[in-house]
Amino acid sequence: MTIFTVDRSGRPGMPTFNIRKIRRFLECGKAEIFRYHPFTVKLLYAESLDVQPVEMCIDAGDKHIGISVKSQKHEFVHSQYDPLPCEKERHEDRRRYRRMRRNRLRCRKPRFDNRYKTDGWLAPTVEHKKNLHVNLAVMFKGVCPLTSITVETGAFDTQALEAIERGLPLPEGTDYQQGPRYRMNTLRDAVFHRDSHTCRLCGGKGKVLRMHHVGYWKGDHSDRMGNLVTLCTECHTAANHKKGGPLYGWKPKVMPMKGAAFMNQVRFRIVEEIGEKTGLPVKVTWGSATKTVRKYYCIRKTHANDAFMMGAFHPAHRCGEQVFCKQRRNDRRLQKFYDAAYTDIRDGKEKSGQVLSCGRTKRSEPRRSARNLRLFRGHKVKKGHITIRRQRTQIKPGSQVRYGNETLVVHGTHTRRNKKSGQVSIRVEFTHPAKNGRKSADLRKMTVVRNQYLNAWKRVT
Repeated sequence: MTIFTVDRSGRPGMPTFNIRKIRRFLECGKAEIFRYHPFTVKLLYAESLDVQPVEMCIDAGDKHIGISVKSQKHEFVHSQYDPLPCEKERHEDRRRYRRMRRNRLRCRKPRFDNRYKTDGWLAPTVEHKKNLHVNLAVMFKGVCPLTSITVETGAFDTQALEAIERGLPLPEGTDYQQGPRYRMNTLRDAVFHRDSHTCRLCGGKGKVLRMHHVGYWKGDHSDRMGNLVTLCTECHTAANHKKGGPLYGWKPKVMPMKGAAFMNQVRFRIVEEIGEKTGLPVKVTWGSATKTVRKYYCIRKTHANDAFMMGAFHPAHRCGEQVFCKQRRNDRRLQKFYDAAYTDIRDGKEKSGQVLSCGRTKRSEPRRSARNLRLFRGHKVKKGHITIRRQRTQIKPGSQVRYGNETLVVHGTHTRRNKKSGQVSIRVEFTHPAKNGRKSADLRKMTVVRNQYLNAWKRVT
């Protein structure tokens, strides 16, 4: 385990592996915890600390980020950071709720003319992933005496290779915006050019070609380059599209373009912002050079190992690989709805009111239709209710509480107000139900065993 250190003024020093000595300093009051991720202690007795050249290498990516912090003799960080996989869906939910909230205002003035995109605008999900790369560099810069940063921004510079082969000058500036679809009239021509005007199913050439959506059988009709392949008219038939046909469930080997598109969009923005916010020299490398060094040292392919292969230092003393996943630290829902429960008269099982509903999704549909399941509602087991969080609590998700004779993990907290007395009670929700089947209980009926502070990154392995 690597422990980062800072002096009493907050200036970073060299990390240490001596856990016993740091624990003794914490117990006797010579040190205090500075931050939890990465775990850093402040040495209260030190006016300044000795430092050595330390470099940070980042394997930038769309789904995985490899980090390696190392000196000439030791590697201090060997980790992989994964962003939230559902970040796009969360942004879409927030946008939908925002529009619904604004549409409820009857006298709201039209503001569509005020919408404009500033220079350098990025989509929210792309901006979020770009900020993750920059924040990781800033985070380690604050606890480690870094002297340089190296970033891998792609597998190889394809446009530079093409320029060298043709004897043209190397691309600069806007030349990198002329991608594989540059000077292509339509998306159809770009797909045919990528597949060499050959049918991907039968391999025939010189036939009449069609553009086919690979993921049609699972509802994916997007016009992404990775979802489009070339087929001939003999293979692109209605019979082949049906279930059991050769095109249903077919997954040809098509190079995915989503990660490449992300890196093409923000690769130089990442390098520029890291240099601005850290004040360190940032070097750019390519995956082809990293692969050559990795094969020379006979190391398997991982994102953390790719980061280790960059830079000038390759120490023999290495750290074990750790994988961290981005997690939500706060539940911002102020209101929760708990549905009522009924006994289904058909099988006698307890089901929610949503399951035994009328089944209509539009106001124009009648309530009493063939999809109406309210007829099968029997005895009402639980009454539906709404809880509103009216105050904050010190208990965070992930804390441990003692309820009865068992220790449970907290999922979240909400408040419940008594209509008669007006008193507000705090309800604690559990990640798993208790032995008596309760999913939540009053805070006054339990004791806090350990209060957890959630970091932005959760360690997976």
